[in-house]
Amino acid sequence: MLNSDQTEIDLPPTHSESESVFSDCGGGRSGGAEETGGVGLCAQSRVSEAGEAVKKDLQHLSREERRRRRRATAKYRTAHATRERIRVEAFNMAFAELRKLLPTLPPDKKLSKIEILRLAICYISYLNHVLDV
Repeated sequence: MLNSDQTEIDLPPTHSESESVFSDCGGGRSGGAEETGGVGLCAQSRVSEAGEAVKKDLQHLSREERRRRRRATAKYRTAHATRERIRVEAFNMAFAELRKLLPTLPPDKKLSKIEILRLAICYISYLNHVLDV
């Protein structure tokens, strides 16, 4: 029974989603894809038509605009974030290795990245000076 503030949209569907896809194509349950275990031809054609429409839509865009749209997808952003995380971890490991090679007092003193680089430059200069003497 509907309340005064409910509409038919609030009601649960009387058929499954797969039935509605096939019934829209005139397939219904008799001889439909559910009996054969596959996806109906109508559903496949809708997917391929949608893919072709997207391709046609993207063809008129410039190369830069297509690149921007591709980069705006969640899949691309997730992959990019993963690559960036791996890059930063490798970067930090390289700084840690360089830090181990530099003499400081105390030896366990925490140094910033710029301090590590400056100290490495000074240490290399010192080693060159020792070799020259």
